[in-house]
Amino acid sequence: MDTHIPSEFDLSSSSALGAPDPFADSFATSYAGVIAFLAVAAAGSFSRAADRLGIGRSAVSRNVRKLEEQLDTRLFQRTTRSTSLTREGELFYQNCRPGMERIARALDDMRELRAGPPKGHLRIQTSTAFGRRIIAPLLPRFHTRFPDITTELRLSDDAVDFAQDRIDVAFVEGRLEDSGIVARQLMPLQTLTCASPSYMACHGLPRTIGDLERHRCIAFRSAAGRIRNWAFQVDGQPRTYRVPSFQIFNDLDLALQAALRGQGIAQLPAYLASGAIRSGKLAACLSQYAPGDTGHYLCYLSRKHLPSRIRAFVDYVVEEIRGPGMACLDASESAPTACY
Repeated sequence: MDTHIPSEFDLSSSSALGAPDPFADSFATSYAGVIAFLAVAAAGSFSRAADRLGIGRSAVSRNVRKLEEQLDTRLFQRTTRSTSLTREGELFYQNCRPGMERIARALDDMRELRAGPPKGHLRIQTSTAFGRRIIAPLLPRFHTRFPDITTELRLSDDAVDFAQDRIDVAFVEGRLEDSGIVARQLMPLQTLTCASPSYMACHGLPRTIGDLERHRCIAFRSAAGRIRNWAFQVDGQPRTYRVPSFQIFNDLDLALQAALRGQGIAQLPAYLASGAIRSGKLAACLSQYAPGDTGHYLCYLSRKHLPSRIRAFVDYVVEEIRGPGMACLDASESAPTACY
């Protein structure tokens, strides 16, 4: 059976709004087809879409066919074995999907505002090293406090895409230049150039940035495929340098382990290196050229009514990271150095 808007909300009724509305008439005759189309596109078949919608397969097929007739466009290629989108169908799907996601999000927000304690699913994205070292250890206590919230932690060094990946909260190095994003600075993001005592004993430490040309440098390759230049501050101005790469990793934890084993000099974020420096397993160098703090930010989409699950997580993380237990992550405190 076809889905239908109850008569009191029927947009095709002129009495509902007081006057005929061509847009309302068009929407009322096509909305069931749009819903059926989106369900088939997401599920990959008419039968699975029918199961998800709770209606018969014939109703799904009929609604899609009516929509195709209204658009005068074929949206699916159908065979006895498969169903796939045409090029026009792909374009229509990409145009419709953001609107449907906003409707689904609006419904979720309204349910959460009325339902009391925070609950629901939370998708979190963070860089790999920061996620492993800082965010993942915070989750057990968060789940104890909010047992009705489920979480998915995505470790990725790619740029965050809130809409495409349906991310609720992201942790970003450096503030995003996007007016639609709320960015709260969590902690300093300071960078330390460091090496182990065993490396120091064999090779010494650089006195100037130019001395790095004669040292074994451990480099990091970003998710975009580029080797990250090292950041410094010279005469009060930020500068970046391409250093000779003795070893290259695409994981900062691996770069840290290589530095701890004495295999070279690494430039690492303070949240990774500060503990090893305090314990004497690493020594910082070139501190006179240390780059300025760029900040580590907690980001989420700007909304007038923030869902309670996101608000609970944001408040919890801010409380935990700015608390005394995380004070050791601030590299602005004096730390043992071996700077020549």
